[in-house]
Amino acid sequence: MTVSQSIESTQAPLQASHNYRFSFEAESKRVIAQYQGVTLADSRGVMLLRETRISPVCYFPREDVRMDLFEPSDYVTYCPFKGNAAHYSLRVGETAVDNLLWSYEDPFKDSAHIKDYVAFYPDQVDILYPESESTTELAEQDFPDYANPLLSWVLQEAPAIATSRELTAAFARQMRAVGIPLWRLSIIIQILHPQVVAFSQHWHSVSGELVEYEHDLESLQSPEYLNSPLVPIFEGAGGIRRRLDIENPLLDFGILRDLHAEGATDYVAMPMLFSDGQINAVCISSNRPGGFTTDDLGHIYEILAVLGRIYEVHALQHKAASLLDTYLGSHAGERVLNGLIRRGDGQDIRAVIWFCDLRGSTPLALSMPRNEFLACLNEFFDCVAGAVLDHGGQILRFIGDAALAIFPIEQDADGHDLQVACEQAIAAARMASTRIQSTNTKRNQRSLQPIDYGIGLHVGDVTYGNIGTGNRLEFTVIGEAANLAARIESLCNVLGESVLVSADFAAWAPNRVVSLGTHQLKGIEKPQEIYTLPKVK
Repeated sequence: MTVSQSIESTQAPLQASHNYRFSFEAESKRVIAQYQGVTLADSRGVMLLRETRISPVCYFPREDVRMDLFEPSDYVTYCPFKGNAAHYSLRVGETAVDNLLWSYEDPFKDSAHIKDYVAFYPDQVDILYPESESTTELAEQDFPDYANPLLSWVLQEAPAIATSRELTAAFARQMRAVGIPLWRLSIIIQILHPQVVAFSQHWHSVSGELVEYEHDLESLQSPEYLNSPLVPIFEGAGGIRRRLDIENPLLDFGILRDLHAEGATDYVAMPMLFSDGQINAVCISSNRPGGFTTDDLGHIYEILAVLGRIYEVHALQHKAASLLDTYLGSHAGERVLNGLIRRGDGQDIRAVIWFCDLRGSTPLALSMPRNEFLACLNEFFDCVAGAVLDHGGQILRFIGDAALAIFPIEQDADGHDLQVACEQAIAAARMASTRIQSTNTKRNQRSLQPIDYGIGLHVGDVTYGNIGTGNRLEFTVIGEAANLAARIESLCNVLGESVLVSADFAAWAPNRVVSLGTHQLKGIEKPQEIYTLPKVK
């Protein structure tokens, strides 16, 4: 007699499924599983799992399987109906096949009958029926045609959406439109960035609005994160399903306690994989009595791989922009992304040029271990380069213990002009001085040598663009004005000043500078009048 059981991935019965379907039926015939002639299982108690749009799979009772030939692996897959599947690798003599067998060892409550069964990947193992006329006779899927209402959206509309933020909001609206009782949706994507480790997007059906957050490394140590379902998901433990409208629900994560208190009935957190194996997360919750049905989860589960690829495209765009921003600066990075990628691409611009370096860096480097000197350099750049960025400047390059930056002069509706750029550079120099003093106070308390520095400022025309070889380029400024700023800075130590500016710069800030007379600069034919900033009283 054939037994048929419907598989639901919940902790309480849900309504019967009419679209996305499962059945778990006893197979009356003897079935053998072999790998290259080695019998792995031989059983008359096989159960046949049939699932919409998926070929039937034989599940063997564990006692009829040569489990002594297998060892557990770290690989885990997730099914929203059955739970997390642990995997085992075959080890027979010199034969080693990874992840050949899987087993739901702690299935969802309504799928508990699958607990003591295991299955093999049919593309690697021969499934044989020795007592039948045909040695292989897995029946084809006989469920009626099934149309996923999310499928056309993910194939036709989702790829054209411009940003991941818009994609998340559209995904939420589409789920609601096809009858999925979505209450809240969260998408969490891990990213490559020097300061941000992930971003998350959260949609709520009450407001219909989406909010986005960036998460730094420190947030990974917060109690909220450590007590969240994201930790096991990102560590490869599969997905998580919790029914919240049953008696004594399992509230083992902080978010579940919050959702339960607010009236949620169901919560599902699913891994969403990128092509490089990176694990991200999709979290959905419902407040409808009974929670999500098998249909609801089947619709989402079927499109998740395609949806993940679309999110991956957005994540790669985000990665490219953030890395260009980090290594080139926001202005140069934007130009590169807009197509200025050939050697010689660029334009002539007028700008305030800032050149600074760490004074006495050689004795400093010789007086301390390399890691301490690196920390010292970073402290220095935090002070001076940070001040540039805080006042609208752009760091173009770090040259050992020096930095080259510009304050571009771009006349616009707000009246941003040369005088404003000079004021920005002066304010940045003042801030750098304040920060260096504060840093030196802390270094003195730690019995460390103080940091000394020099800044040279000039105004001039430079070419802003790509230089280098055909396949290794740098986006920077070149021209006599940039060289002059560096030459001016080299006088700081000679004149005992931390900030020196050119006559061209002083002409646009005559009441903000003090003349130090004319001086000969290395490589410059004519003596130059040099100025400094007056001491702050």
